Amino acid sequence: MSNEAPPATGVPASTSARLGRGTIARYATGSLGTGGFATLPGLVLTYYLTDSLGVAALAAGAVITVAKVWDVVIDPVIGALTDRDLARHGSRRRLMLIGALALPVLFALTFAVPPSLGPVVAGIWVLVAFTLTATAFSLFQVPYIALPAELTPRYDERTRLLTWRVVVLTLAILLFGAGGPALRRVSDDPFVQHLVMGVVCGVVIGIGMLVATGVARRAASVPPPPIRESTAGRREGGNEPASRRPAVLSPEDGGARAANAGIREHFAEGIGALRRSRPFRLLLATFVLQALATGLMLAGAQYVATWVLHSQAAVELLFVALIAPALLAAPAWGVVARRIGKERTFTIASVVFAVAALSILGMLWAPGDWIYVPVGVAGIAYAGMQSLPMAMLPDVISHDERTHGPGRAGSFSGVWTAGETVGFALGATTLAVILAVTGYVSSTGTQVLAGSVTVQPDAAITGIVVSFSLAPAVLIGVSLLTLARYPLRRADIDRHDTQSQSG
Repeated sequence: MSNEAPPATGVPASTSARLGRGTIARYATGSLGTGGFATLPGLVLTYYLTDSLGVAALAAGAVITVAKVWDVVIDPVIGALTDRDLARHGSRRRLMLIGALALPVLFALTFAVPPSLGPVVAGIWVLVAFTLTATAFSLFQVPYIALPAELTPRYDERTRLLTWRVVVLTLAILLFGAGGPALRRVSDDPFVQHLVMGVVCGVVIGIGMLVATGVARRAASVPPPPIRESTAGRREGGNEPASRRPAVLSPEDGGARAANAGIREHFAEGIGALRRSRPFRLLLATFVLQALATGLMLAGAQYVATWVLHSQAAVELLFVALIAPALLAAPAWGVVARRIGKERTFTIASVVFAVAALSILGMLWAPGDWIYVPVGVAGIAYAGMQSLPMAMLPDVISHDERTHGPGRAGSFSGVWTAGETVGFALGATTLAVILAVTGYVSSTGTQVLAGSVTVQPDAAITGIVVSFSLAPAVLIGVSLLTLARYPLRRADIDRHDTQSQSG
């Protein structure tokens, strides 16, 4: 495919052709990278800081939070830059490629802290390395999320595209969630364990990202649906008269604006997208709350394995229980969504997840292998909680294009990525606060090698279980309040596609 600018306006995107299998496969492969990066640091980084480098729980939470706050600042800016690239060069590929090449090196450096540095210097090392790694990831992730709105205008095709992406995502979570910790068995030395894990997993993440960069060329060749004035004096795609609606730019005008505006204007564009689009605000709020819930569980899994189940291998079994059912569940959620709608299916998945998480609270009184059953049920629900909002985001972007003009997909994806980052960062931070409040005792790799035994207070064990069960269930319950107000339905999307094609 060419890297030239998109075709001129007036050439409607096809609304009948299905996406090719190659396009879907290459796009989905990107989730090998995004799933790996979202899973492994969330699973092991807090534990790495507290139980290998001797960093206090609150300080460990601060390290991760600062790195993620930086992410929140730069994600809208990266969204601006990728919109500019699309306008100038007809492709979002440049930033994706830079991120994919830089991330493996920076990821390995995050887990390469020399054991002799001490907790303070070690914490600073991880802060700098992980911040740079997160920056490289954002360079890929932001344009990657913007692509589905450009690959196809169809409601169900987006569900199909994102369903297969989540199949790969769940496979990546299984691979990194179980395989990453398993790599640490190559040595008894915690330094060697984490270095090998960082190098191997960083390379695999980078390969997945590199494969997906090729899809950016295809995305740029699909123009946004045209916006036309009806004979009734209204712009199709909205309910207000044209005289009361914001000025709508043509694709060429939108491209010129994206190419010429400065970073400050683009940052303001991302915030403006959040302010003017009610569907976007509601979907993002739901997704952020759920990212906080799942991020909290992800960060707590290693602690549950070590201090509740008393087995280092249990963290791998937890991920097998979580992800194996999800591999089959992701396509099934897509089938259900095509029948009853994405938003209703999303609600069902969220309720199932909340109930499963809440049942894990029983570990306080009867810890045992039965935990793998509710974790498996949560995994089935998690597949839907990942694929459905990602399939709804392109609908939100298309809705905004019809009312405010094209050229802003990067702005939406930048804010979305920032919100997702906030959710997962606060998950790790919330766990760190719970551990600190309940008196969790940190340790170092040197102590482990020396055979020193760390004993946790009962309050810390209670905090670990609550952070893995009750707290996530409550957060999912709150997210259902915002999801219930999400307004877009299938008819809102496909009706306007049909009108655009007939026009």
